[in-house]
Amino acid sequence: MKSSVIVFPGSNCDRDAFTVLKATGCQPQMVWHGDSALPKSDLVIVPGGFSYGDYLRSGAIAANSPIMREVIAHAKRGGLILGICNGFQILTETGLLPGTLMRNARLKFICREVSLRVENNVTRFTSRYQKAQVITIPIAHHDGNYFADNATLDLLEENAQIAFRYCDDQGKVTDKANPNGSLGNIAGIFNKEKTILGMMPHPERHSEAILGGIDGRLMFESLLAA
Repeated sequence: MKSSVIVFPGSNCDRDAFTVLKATGCQPQMVWHGDSALPKSDLVIVPGGFSYGDYLRSGAIAANSPIMREVIAHAKRGGLILGICNGFQILTETGLLPGTLMRNARLKFICREVSLRVENNVTRFTSRYQKAQVITIPIAHHDGNYFADNATLDLLEENAQIAFRYCDDQGKVTDKANPNGSLGNIAGIFNKEKTILGMMPHPERHSEAILGGIDGRLMFESLLAA
């Protein structure tokens, strides 16, 4: 599988994504935000970090980078896109995913492991998981509070576009298990076609046992199998 990792000024998880892609047998390339051409890719990853220092709004400036025109074109062709943390924010800023990411409810940066419940495992991103499986993935964000209007939330439910929800270690979706105030405990969503996934937790940070877990690796193995 040919893959590209977009690099912005302020990206800090681009090499993590590159490493796990390489480890799972993909063919990753690093692509600079100022480039005007995207190499032929099956998968594009928009990684985590603090693109452009999160000025204006997180992801707002990055969404207007030259390379994002090519990423949008890739999406329109049905190409796969994974946006992680800041990448999720960028995808909402471009309109490739609905809703927005606001400041965490307690207005503090959060960096820890959380439990997620797999809501939809019938996609190219999640096929190696089980429905309702509880996995552990790290988060590291200040603006991870997912918000959308009621009509959008209803569509996400109807179209099975919710990928993951924050939950406790038993899989129960509770307010206490919600680290940032996201509506519906939403941790990640798909587009309607399930070709784009945006998520705040970092699967690339739990891709090897030496890093503390391998739950995230299953996502990249799902993509490779697809």
